[in-house]
Amino acid sequence: MIQNNMFNTQVVQPLQMQNASVSKPSTPAETIQSFGTYLQEALGSVAAQESQAHEMSNQFLLGNVNVDQVMISSEQALLSLQLTTQVRNKVVEAYQEIMRTQM
Repeated sequence: MIQNNMFNTQVVQPLQMQNASVSKPSTPAETIQSFGTYLQEALGSVAAQESQAHEMSNQFLLGNVNVDQVMISSEQALLSLQLTTQVRNKVVEAYQEIMRTQM
């Protein structure tokens, strides 16, 4: 079974109505810090998938795993890396657009 570990959907909680008096509004610094933490965890997940793909390749050379397991692991790592690259490209593109509009 193929699983996407970059965006773990099992952790996502269903949307619920929140009372305005119960939730504390976060400051911009807290928001940036939580976004930075999220990005760091996502990049760590991509790196973990890359290392798992390398380990699976090594195990295949030793004869411990099948070729289909190696291919699935390497394709998962490749797709995660491609997604990360596309997200990075969009962020750079958005930053360049912001810089163009400020002048």
